Amino acid sequence: MQPGLDRAVVLQAVTDVTTHCADTGEYPRASFGDPDGYAVQAAARLVPADRAARAGRHNAVVDAFLTGSGR
Repeated sequence: MQPGLDRAVVLQAVTDVTTHCADTGEYPRASFGDPDGYAVQAAARLVPADRAARAGRHNAVVDAFLTGSGR
């Protein structure tokens, strides 16, 4: 999971891939490479930087709390 990633971003990435493959007849892996790598790239492209930064800070606080280092 990438910081700031939500359902709308995932659906946009899936739509982009589906549309491209339908238009070109190419297979997703041939066009976009490894699915995990593409997911990271798509998140970087589709998630606004300020939302990703805010979500990253939130995740860091939650992680610190859950691991006890926030005490």
